[in-house]
Amino acid sequence: MGRSRSRSSSRSKHSKSSKHSKKRSRSRSRDKERSKKRSKSREAKRNRRRESRSRSRSATVSTRRERERAVTPPERIDIFGRTLSKRSALDEKQRKEEEEKKVEMERQRKIRQVEIEEKLIEEETARRVEELVAKRVEEELEKRRDEIEREVLRRVEEAKRIMERQLLEELERQRHAELQAQKAREEEETSKREELEKILEENNRKIADAQAKLAEEQLRIVEEQRKIHEERMKLDQDRQRQQKEEQKMILGKGKSRPKLSFSLKATE
Repeated sequence: MGRSRSRSSSRSKHSKSSKHSKKRSRSRSRDKERSKKRSKSREAKRNRRRESRSRSRSATVSTRRERERAVTPPERIDIFGRTLSKRSALDEKQRKEEEEKKVEMERQRKIRQVEIEEKLIEEETARRVEELVAKRVEEELEKRRDEIEREVLRRVEEAKRIMERQLLEELERQRHAELQAQKAREEEETSKREELEKILEENNRKIADAQAKLAEEQLRIVEEQRKIHEERMKLDQDRQRQQKEEQKMILGKGKSRPKLSFSLKATE
């Protein structure tokens, strides 16, 4: 009993830990999805900022060019019709463009640096939020451990009752099926026994009829033998009587033959 309880408790603990881990993974996945959504929204905000900055930058460049055009003095021409300040103006313009490019590159570098820092801050914030949520979930699960264990035990007991009821119903169905099968076997045996009794009765009747016929035949044979014996006795009696009559006739009885005399002479 102790081993079964320890096994059931270990199984329940294992199931609880697996459920806790599943809940943690689900909460973490939800937090990750939320952090992804937040990062996407922040990325969209940064893209909008970049677009607005690029628009403002293009506007400033165009305004600067217009100002340069307005400030640029008129070209000077020599006696041969050549512009004197064209080369210097081009060099100045190129130098200014290079300076503007450097300034723009520095500004872009600072913007990227700020974006990287913001991204790192967002990732760190998301990580800390995720850790905090996991910690809160763990604390909540720890608080509700007894309640969860009671719920698990209740469900286990309910499942046991359901299984016992199903097992009893299955045993009842099997018992009913066995009774039906036994009843069918008994009915079949009864019908076979009745059929055998009918066959035996018919055979006994046939045997009795045959014995009666045999007895009648024997009586008839005995009667015939008796008649034959009587006929034989009668014939024997007739033959004996006839023999006696013949003997009488031979011996002369009844005066049917003359008497014969026999005499012996005396010798001298």
